[in-house]
Amino acid sequence: MPVAGYSLDAVLCQNAAMDSTAELHMLVEGNAIQLNPRDPHFYNNPYPYYAVMRALPQPFYWKDFDLWCFARWEEVNALLRDRRFGRQILHLRTREELGLPPIPEELKPFYDVDNATMIQMEPPDHTRLRGLVQKAFMARQIESLRPRIQALCDQLIDAMIEKGEVDLLPAYATPVPVATIAHLLGVPVEMSDHLLAWSHAMVAMYELGRTHEQERRAVEATQAFYAYISDLVQARRRNPKDDLITRLIEAEEEGHKLTEHELISSCMQLLNAGHEATVNVVGNGVYALLTWRQEWERLVSNPALSKSAVEELLRFDTPLHLFTRWVLEDLEYCGHAFKVGDVVALLLGSANRDPARFVAPDKLDITRADNPHVSFGGGIHFCIGAPLARLELDIALNTLARRVPNLELVAQPEYRNAYHFHGLIALKVRVK
Repeated sequence: MPVAGYSLDAVLCQNAAMDSTAELHMLVEGNAIQLNPRDPHFYNNPYPYYAVMRALPQPFYWKDFDLWCFARWEEVNALLRDRRFGRQILHLRTREELGLPPIPEELKPFYDVDNATMIQMEPPDHTRLRGLVQKAFMARQIESLRPRIQALCDQLIDAMIEKGEVDLLPAYATPVPVATIAHLLGVPVEMSDHLLAWSHAMVAMYELGRTHEQERRAVEATQAFYAYISDLVQARRRNPKDDLITRLIEAEEEGHKLTEHELISSCMQLLNAGHEATVNVVGNGVYALLTWRQEWERLVSNPALSKSAVEELLRFDTPLHLFTRWVLEDLEYCGHAFKVGDVVALLLGSANRDPARFVAPDKLDITRADNPHVSFGGGIHFCIGAPLARLELDIALNTLARRVPNLELVAQPEYRNAYHFHGLIALKVRVK
């Protein structure tokens, strides 16, 4: 039975009406779909596909991933906060009990680090670790970065103006978050290129359908990154400074401190997460603004709209499109029976375009007031770096609008083949 607001026939007709030449490269059979996430037609514009997914009974089965998925805002928002679903399962069952194969020996260096980060933990370990990191990651310290971020944005734009035509990603979108998180942690800025290379290699492990070569590079990057941060931690123990690594070393709550491994792994996670999504939001967001030119002109005429523009750009072209959760107990959800150890996928990119929650969701509106997007997740795993990301994005957009109001696209960009991440390969722009 169709659910109010969701009709598969209506969605297919709507997609056809939007573009009579468009053909969705997917097969729908009942409440199951077959859709290759490495199809450029999909990852360059997944939103018409998401409309079909929302019209299916929830959850629906994505054959290519062997995952039960939720695509509507109501369920995604609720499941992000539902403690019966979590990011970790091995505190309840062993891999053997779950029927999972052992982690391959060659991948253990990566997972030893990954599993020691708060994003992969559940309470009580998550509560302890997040509390300690949060204590060192205070809002007043984030806000104190504003002058430094502003100066960097102005410096980068000076260089862009001098060149006249640039790829905005390496020229502007990447240096801002990388230099900022490096400074915050206390990592020398000259290490930025190494941090970026290590981070890109490690983050590829989260792509669905990763290759053996990606795995090999991720392990090598993990080992090099870990060794570097370990040396830096030892240096801070001998010579404390006013940086996040020192504060993490000193952080204590009710007699608990970070172990050495947790400290190093947390620094690596903060460095990785501290730039990847922000780069994509700047790239995707500027592309959206220059495509919806009237919204760019609104921002140019009133740069103070940058704060609401950040939230709309996070919603409109989300940097992370899919997040998974383990089922932590036998339960029934939306009429579907789940067992402990099942995995569900939450489609954040789809939820943020759900017409049942957002008025005209496929329209960019930088003054949108009612905007409860799920781009930062929700519940206990809500992104700890959200305040920093919002600050960086606000300054970056505001400065672009003020200093290069005649910014224009040089070429139509394409997105990276990196689902479930969603970001551009390049963004060539002309600065006039």
